[in-house]
Amino acid sequence: MKNIELIIEGMKCEGCANRIKKTLSTIKGIDSFDLSLEEKILTLSIKKEKTIDEVIKKIEALGFDISK
Repeated sequence: MKNIELIIEGMKCEGCANRIKKTLSTIKGIDSFDLSLEEKILTLSIKKEKTIDEVIKKIEALGFDISK
């Protein structure tokens, strides 16, 4: 298991955070996640490295920018 932190730019409100959480819940391979609206940080616990690419792709598709 691996823990990853991603910074999500453009997340401004609880609605944004909820859209991201809903998307994350559809991705297989995520054991758990914590999303901080205030700090704009997503902490993921994942099984496989390739899961990160899917997470980034899906969150960017929602209109947010991600940096590691």
